[in-house]
Amino acid sequence: MLNYDLAVIGTGPGGRGAAIQAAKLGKKVAVIEKQPLLGGVSVNTGTIPSKALRQAILYLTGYFQRGIYGENYRLKQQVTISDLNVHTQKIVKERVITLEDQYRRNNVDIHFGQASFLGSHLLKIDLGSSIQTINANKIVIATGSKPAKSKTVPINQTNILDSDGILQLKSIPDSLVVVGGGIIGMEYASFFSTLGTEVTVIDIRENILPFLDNEISMALQTHLEQKGMVFHLGEMATKVTQTSGRIETLTDKNNVVYSEALLYAIGRIGMIEELGLTSLGIESDIRGKIHVNENFQTNVSHIYAVGDVIGPPALAATSQEQGRCAARHAFGLGNSKPAELLPIAIYTIPEISMVGRTETELRNRSIPYEVGIGMYADTARGKIIGDSSGKLKLLFNSTNRKLLGVHIIGEGASELVHIGQIGLAMGTDLDYFVDNVFNYPTLAECYRIAALDALNKLC
Repeated sequence: MLNYDLAVIGTGPGGRGAAIQAAKLGKKVAVIEKQPLLGGVSVNTGTIPSKALRQAILYLTGYFQRGIYGENYRLKQQVTISDLNVHTQKIVKERVITLEDQYRRNNVDIHFGQASFLGSHLLKIDLGSSIQTINANKIVIATGSKPAKSKTVPINQTNILDSDGILQLKSIPDSLVVVGGGIIGMEYASFFSTLGTEVTVIDIRENILPFLDNEISMALQTHLEQKGMVFHLGEMATKVTQTSGRIETLTDKNNVVYSEALLYAIGRIGMIEELGLTSLGIESDIRGKIHVNENFQTNVSHIYAVGDVIGPPALAATSQEQGRCAARHAFGLGNSKPAELLPIAIYTIPEISMVGRTETELRNRSIPYEVGIGMYADTARGKIIGDSSGKLKLLFNSTNRKLLGVHIIGEGASELVHIGQIGLAMGTDLDYFVDNVFNYPTLAECYRIAALDALNKLC
């Protein structure tokens, strides 16, 4: 039997954050991964391949050059799945190599196999042909999540797919129904729309991405509608059938949509069924979400859980930080809670990012505020890159002029948001953005434009 200070089940962002932090503290650490490759869902079927796919689509379709050379511009007239997979597979392979190197440089032992609990400190690792047991003083569960199933959508991973199967498509469909207007659904909907697929989105909610600032989510919807996407919002897909390869989707409002392929992207569930948690009395809900306290401890205090398996926000960056903080708490270090200001990035086409408060939140809290808008079209860099529809929206307290929220749609949004994130953390006010110089030409100039817009309204 092998003995460790920390055993981490799962090698996605949450598991990696915990393992590397503990290793940096001089602890003896093991990670356990049931898949044949490191990285978990994030590297193999989620974050990395989907974002690599997005980048390949942007490049091969000449998306940003269309604003300069016209909507008919293409770098490659007929983009195929093979074209897209070349880039995606290369990035995934390189990321796995990076992770292997990082674990080995930090002397983290890697075990491949299915982990399950034999006791609160004892883990069995099923290697297929043999069994390994390890003992650990502390354990972090970071097993991630998988797509939820549906009683009305018969997923076959051929032409009726979930977010794992969508990456295995053999060809680009002429038409696609996306059931679900959340992050995953809208990312893939925008990807395939950019490739020229006729996309229809069905969601029971009245708005796509409802946690966003309403103006930004509406800007995305309007942009996609102008590109030909169709939305059936406030509707539920009640029946999905197919005949001769054609899929028929019926909604509860008796609308029928025909398509060549369908993506079901409503919800994910934690991958905990094989861990044997019930024998330890570890609490979870029907969607596989493990209950944890503010320090990421389960009701068995030396066993922690982080990442998708504990529920929202279930983003790679936040999961990694949760893992780091869990390891710090496990070994008695202070500052073991994540920062309150967590940025969110959604890699739709166009990209979206936000940090801080939305207008709805400010109204609900009766906080007086003013809005400033900086349009990409008003910057030279926006013109140069061909993004004329992007915008940066800042929310300021109209009493003390402090920055309250940052909301961006457009190219580079996930990078630009960090300027505002630092501003929020430092208590920056409107005058900082007005009085300071930003490189020219850059999209960052939108901060100054937005601040001036808000200032004009406050004066």
